[in-house]
Amino acid sequence: MGLKSNLHNLKEKYKGTKMAPAFNALHTFLYLPNDTTHNGTHIKAADDLKRTMNTVIMAMIPCLIFGMFNAGYQHFSALGTPVDFLSWDAFYIGLIKILPLVVVSYGVGLGIEFIFATIKNHEVEEGYLVTGMLVPLIVPIDIPLWMLAVAVTFGVVIGKEVFGGTGMNILNPALTIRAFLFFAYPTWMSGDKVWIHGAVERTKEIAAGANIDAISGETILGSLAQGHHIDYSISDMFFGFIPGSVGETSTFLIILGALFLIFTKIGSWRIMLSAVVGALTMGLIFNGVVSSGWITETSKFYTLMSTEFWHHLIIGGFAFGVVFMATDPVTASQTNKGKWIYGFLIGFLSIMIRVFNPAYPEGVMLAILLMNVFAPTIDHYIIKGNVKKRMKRLKVKTA
Repeated sequence: MGLKSNLHNLKEKYKGTKMAPAFNALHTFLYLPNDTTHNGTHIKAADDLKRTMNTVIMAMIPCLIFGMFNAGYQHFSALGTPVDFLSWDAFYIGLIKILPLVVVSYGVGLGIEFIFATIKNHEVEEGYLVTGMLVPLIVPIDIPLWMLAVAVTFGVVIGKEVFGGTGMNILNPALTIRAFLFFAYPTWMSGDKVWIHGAVERTKEIAAGANIDAISGETILGSLAQGHHIDYSISDMFFGFIPGSVGETSTFLIILGALFLIFTKIGSWRIMLSAVVGALTMGLIFNGVVSSGWITETSKFYTLMSTEFWHHLIIGGFAFGVVFMATDPVTASQTNKGKWIYGFLIGFLSIMIRVFNPAYPEGVMLAILLMNVFAPTIDHYIIKGNVKKRMKRLKVKTA
């Protein structure tokens, strides 16, 4: 009772002040306030925005933990001293490298949210809870923390707050942050040195004259874009024992997260399924072009075009992007028919960008951002078409 009384006194103290939004956000972080609806309600449910965001975070936690083990595993493998995947040595490397990314992402992002809430005198919105977890999972492990802080600032301010905050943004904030990093600091977001912890530092030491071996950890998509063949087994690609962004490597865990989001009715299965269909369709088209002989082995597009169409689903960030970012309810299509079109085009364009843009073979980010822009247009014509159909039915009935 003492703690409850003290919290109530603090709430009354900050009520109506500039600090009220910040206090309320901390006060209700782990539980709901005592406010209840006294009038009649049309819908009764236990979920709210905060619980929805926390559910999405829970779906990503396995990817985060796996990414910590995989970061250390890839580091030691590149050094030529492999360790057991589930060893403390592997986990420790991942922990000390990934945990600061999470801290900076949440610290900077939520700090900006609190500042805007205080200035505008509105409650702190929970939308960044998911974005804050997404960002560390879609960046290279060795990205400098100051770069991440700058990108998060840009993504939250320009990508969300200028549009009015959570629920008003037209682009996915996490992908906006990744796009900023890619275009502002391209050398830290691509190539064969940024995906393995220590590779960049070793390259600098070698350039300075150190007599040590270099570490190379190119992603599968990077190798294919350079015309090389895949050196990993299907099992490694599916379960995630490959270099890549922190949380994007394990398709298996991403599928489990997708099933969890579908079961909790938070993620749209229509968008996920249609995106997979779109990707397979584009992959089959490219395989058909190769089989027809229109593209020769001398073409720079040959390796990616000849890749088995279904392999595109388990390499790169396609699965992660489709499950956790394409399904963002704010930036995705809202109509059921629109979700089918929206998802299909994301999958279709993702594989097209992979093949035709060797400098940036990971196309899911650009595909989702592009379709974020067109999602309202898709819904507009879907609704317009439905209105026309109903008007025709009305005319038939009144005739």
